[in-house]
Amino acid sequence: MPLQAELHHVIYALSDALDLVGVDDLSHGKRVGVMAAECGRVLGLGLPEQHFLFELGMLHDIGVSSTRMHQHLLAEFDWVGSQEHAVDGCALLQSFAPLAAMALPIRYHHTPWSELKTLDLAPEVALQANLIYLVDRVDTLAAPYYASNAVLVHMAQIRTEIAQRSGCHFAPALVEAFLQASRTEAFWLLLEPRAIQQALQHQLAQATPLPAQGMQIRQAAALFARIVDAKSPFTARHSEGVACLARLLAQRMGVSADHCDKLEVAGLLHDLGKLRVPDEILEKPGVLEPDERQIIHTHSFETFQILRGIQGFEDIALWAAYHHEEPGGHGYPFHLDARTLPLEARILRVADIFQAMVQDRPYRAGLDAAQAMAFMHELAQAGRVEWPILEALEQDLDEAMAAAHSTLTDAATA
Repeated sequence: MPLQAELHHVIYALSDALDLVGVDDLSHGKRVGVMAAECGRVLGLGLPEQHFLFELGMLHDIGVSSTRMHQHLLAEFDWVGSQEHAVDGCALLQSFAPLAAMALPIRYHHTPWSELKTLDLAPEVALQANLIYLVDRVDTLAAPYYASNAVLVHMAQIRTEIAQRSGCHFAPALVEAFLQASRTEAFWLLLEPRAIQQALQHQLAQATPLPAQGMQIRQAAALFARIVDAKSPFTARHSEGVACLARLLAQRMGVSADHCDKLEVAGLLHDLGKLRVPDEILEKPGVLEPDERQIIHTHSFETFQILRGIQGFEDIALWAAYHHEEPGGHGYPFHLDARTLPLEARILRVADIFQAMVQDRPYRAGLDAAQAMAFMHELAQAGRVEWPILEALEQDLDEAMAAAHSTLTDAATA
């Protein structure tokens, strides 16, 4: 079946991926979306505009992949460097047409109203950006009380702090809308996990369908990949190199064109779950401690959890989740063996290992082709990768090296 999916499902999966960056707080973006849509309702906006605000809230932190940055977001009302992730998020979305309307509101979602109203922005963009800023900061103020279910006890205090920032940080009309929406207990109870899941289903049922296929899905996957690879200088451009190499190997092994398309997407998305790995573990140049290794081992299952909800991604979710499984059944997280592992997943494993070996990292230079193949042969002799895939890799090592170092932009123009 050709590569196709419902774009709203992809957006919601992207929100799940962004929420992983919180490590311990997995619903920040969704709570912001719920509050933004509720304020939009009070403002008298139509359902399409409310839905836009909901998805804008879910994706407003698309420029955040570092757990250190996320800690700033939830611990401080404002800080030096707060604009960095807004600029990054805008740049990511400007290049993806279906979400490009969110780029400018995200660029300015940490800009105070006193400054925002002086900029040359369309009025609706300025209000969208400022509303996200307002409810994002509401969530920051409420965050200390979620675990203890004490938000209702502190709702008056939070409302007062927002009201005091009317005219400076936030547009007075938006503050009034928030105060109107948040005067009820129901507004705050909508932020609880069970209510959020119901809100997601409700919004999805009301959304105008956005079917996507082929190149548009690959562009969305590349967007995910850039978020993951930006998490650490250790992983920069890794996902795109893996995707290009996996596609090359699959073509050499006679995999169908449709499955090559899907495998490329699986390569782009295979490390999504690493967004939940704390920066200090992912960037550790030395040997990991056993407990740190266990944390790393969760990432491929997290990838599976994110992708399995996208209709049309059934194969992609499995191939991406299996990229650390070994032919002898000693991999993770499912401990499958070659009898049950699809060829595409086995190809992805080889592409992932080879690309990591030849890529420059901050703590070491990448291996050359001969060194990398010597390492791959050791793995094959130990039964950890399969000889037929290595034979496909060795058919033209120069081409394989170029694919491992390439990006999707390079591939598209080659």
